[in-house]
Amino acid sequence: MPLFLCQLASSALAEGWPLRPGDTALAQNELEALPGRSFRFYDGGESLYGSDGAYAYTYSVENGGGTAWGTYRIAADGSICVEFTNGFGRCDLYVRNGSRVILITERGERFPIR
Repeated sequence: MPLFLCQLASSALAEGWPLRPGDTALAQNELEALPGRSFRFYDGGESLYGSDGAYAYTYSVENGGGTAWGTYRIAADGSICVEFTNGFGRCDLYVRNGSRVILITERGERFPIR
């Protein structure tokens, strides 16, 4: 698929999210490559997406340390939805803006990836 059409498709998937100019949701092939990947954030936290659907977020020592466990799935709109073992759940959207990858929460908070 030409890059322009991929960007249109990913923009349609991200409809309803608080996007900023230049934000492009990750393409379907990038979402499918998520299992086994981890993302480190500037606050020292790290998200890990297991190949079996397991999810772990490890907090930085400055933020109390520890790990929150759960499972994840890729939603139809391209967001990543996590159900934590403590009963809490949320969906986030990963976007590219220029050379940066950013996690956007449902509340519109933005967390750039290192």
